[in-house]
Amino acid sequence: MQHRIPKHSHRTMHHILKVVILSVFFLTSTLVYAQRSTTSSPYSRFGLGEIRGDLLPQTRAMGGIATGVRYQSGYGNINVANPAAYSALQFTTVDVGVFGNITQLSRNQRAENSYNFSLSHINFGIPLGRPGGLSFGIMPFSDVGFSYAIPGAIDTTAIRTVYAGAGGTTKAYLGYGIAINNNFSVGANVSYIFGTLESINSVEFPNDIGALHVRQDSTQYVNGFSFDYGAQYFQLLGNNVSLTVGYAGTAGTPLNTQASRVITRTPTSVEDDFENLPLDSIHTYEGQKQRITMPMKHSVGFSIAKGNKWMVGGDVNYAKWSSYRIGDHNPALSDSYGFAVGGQITPDITSVSYFNVIDYRLGFKYNKSYINIENQDIKQMALTVGFGFPLPSLFGGAFYKINFSSELGQRGTLSNNLVRERYINFNLGFTLNERWFQRRRYD
Repeated sequence: MQHRIPKHSHRTMHHILKVVILSVFFLTSTLVYAQRSTTSSPYSRFGLGEIRGDLLPQTRAMGGIATGVRYQSGYGNINVANPAAYSALQFTTVDVGVFGNITQLSRNQRAENSYNFSLSHINFGIPLGRPGGLSFGIMPFSDVGFSYAIPGAIDTTAIRTVYAGAGGTTKAYLGYGIAINNNFSVGANVSYIFGTLESINSVEFPNDIGALHVRQDSTQYVNGFSFDYGAQYFQLLGNNVSLTVGYAGTAGTPLNTQASRVITRTPTSVEDDFENLPLDSIHTYEGQKQRITMPMKHSVGFSIAKGNKWMVGGDVNYAKWSSYRIGDHNPALSDSYGFAVGGQITPDITSVSYFNVIDYRLGFKYNKSYINIENQDIKQMALTVGFGFPLPSLFGGAFYKINFSSELGQRGTLSNNLVRERYINFNLGFTLNERWFQRRRYD
């Protein structure tokens, strides 16, 4: 007998690597330079913005359960939310995806709609023999995108104060998970978080023709390392039913920020032109360096699965956002907590009927966010649905699947003159499984 790698495997790998390189280039460019179109939530003004979470469409469709998820329908899936799951990788896995949303903002019987779209993630998972697995990739960490105005007056002169923001942060990570024995695994991610957050505060005179508006632009350049860790316990219960219990946490290490501020006079409103050209500059300040104290996060979850047929599970999470600081400034964020439940069913993975091999996913999530306005907690709840569509294998040993998830949710309330945000988020991912690094035997 001889050990040889089939020629088609070389061709497959070469083609896939070219696709991966192009995907990394375009995704990195989009995440770094085009983050303005990823959210329209006024609540992204607080903290680092709207936190996206380390979830791929496969788990987003199940309400976001991930801490106790180890396997899904026999395909290799990358669970960044709990790096202990990397030890379950059996195939070299590539996952590339896009994100979009439709948002309706309502306040005082007025409503407006917005639409956003962007590339979202590229992740790699590589099995390293029986004991462990490796994963790395790049995905959004937080998004900022808002614009709203508050009317007022100075003596008899009407004014309008406009608040606007854009930008976000990106997470590049490298993680490893290892099975300690047949029932227990641990893992960790080392991540580099970087990005730019822009905010604008403009005092405008809407009724005075020819009056110049005073505008303050503030920019934060954020970067630093973050550490995530996790553990999973898994056990067969009999009749092909298995139980997985997991824990995942984030260490809360500080990030670095360098801030700059420019005060100018402009002829047009921020709402009409976000990047309107100033006529002159009143004040400029650059180079203020501070540290951002990030919160510790904890999540506990479980899943129960029967082979490749069905899975149900739940997660509970908590984050100590009350410890968040920018330098010595305390923005008065509150601790957040929430839960998620969900599952999936695959009628018959061996069936010749295509509808029987599709993964059908459903979930629900609730979160009390870290935002409190006028003694009103900003809460979020959402129903999630999704599907996993397997594709025919083009080459021997390679498996493909398209994963789609949709989240129909609400954040905020109309009470106390606040903003109610209703949204539909879409996530679409393409998953490739391939045995790149395994030799095959021929007689």
